[in-house]
Order: sequence, then structure tokens, then C-alpha cells
Amino acid sequence: MTFFADIETLLYAVSRIFLAPVLALIALALGYALVMLGAFLVETWQRHRGDHTGELFAFARQDIGPDEAKRQPASDDLELWIMRRLEWLRIVSRTAPMLGLIATMIPMGPALLALGNNDAGAVGKNMVAAFSAVILALLAASICFFILTVRRRWLLQDLLELEQQRHQEGRH
Repeated sequence: MTFFADIETLLYAVSRIFLAPVLALIALALGYALVMLGAFLVETWQRHRGDHTGELFAFARQDIGPDEAKRQPASDDLELWIMRRLEWLRIVSRTAPMLGLIATMIPMGPALLALGNNDAGAVGKNMVAAFSAVILALLAASICFFILTVRRRWLLQDLLELEQQRHQEGRH
């Protein structure tokens, strides 16, 4: 029986090592989400006023490729640019809930042990850490998912408008 108890102790010790990095990643995700929210609100205001100079249009005007084969970006290049522009929003919106779950589960072990020892203070301390982490992670994910969804629509509308302009100019 001690072999299994040793394995459990080892697994618990290894999982505790990951708590600090996971909490740091949740803090980074929340910080990123708040920065992106600010940028999103500015872009919303600019688009509402009609003076938004889309980054996609600026990218589409530049020449890409080696010097001897300069060309304007094709539709595939523009779609790839859109994917890159949205990549971190997508990553954060998908990984933050998982990080929140990890940060919830790690302190649950000590909380359950404290509950068995009738140590209500330790239970509360561990539960506060667990639930605070998951709440902040879900908040970061929700903000990023909302921005991702709206910004994707905006960029696809810009792409459609750009392709229509190119078609009217005779450049396919």
C-alpha cells in the first residue's frame, strides 16, 4: 500500500509545482483580455464614426515577396493575415478556461484534506484561491471570445469590401 501512497504523494507534489505558473498565466490572460478590450472599444468607436483605417487595407496595399517578384497580397495572403491577427484572441479564449480548471483542481486536494481535519480556515483559504482563479480565467476567456467573434466579422467584411474594390478596378 505504501507504493501507491508514494505515487499519490509524488503526483500531488508535481501538481502543486504547476499552481504558480498556471496562476501567472491566468493573470497574463486577464491582462491581455483587458488590453484587447480597450483596443476593441477604440476600434468600435472609430468604426462607428467612420474614420477607421482598416489594418487589412494597409496590409493589402503593401507589396510582398522578394524584390524581383513583388506583388500585392492575394486573397489567401489576406486570409492568413486575418488568422494571424486573431490567433492570440482564439488561443486565450480556448485555453483560459482550461487553466482555470487546473487552478481550481490543484487547491481542492488540500481543501479536502483540511475538511477531513476540521480545519475550516484552511478549507476557506484553498477554496478562495480555487474559485478566484476560475472566475478570472472565465472572465478573460469570455472577453477574448466576444472580441474574437466581432473582430472576425469586421475583418471578413473588410476582406469582402477589399475584394469588391479590386474586382471593380479589374485586379483579381
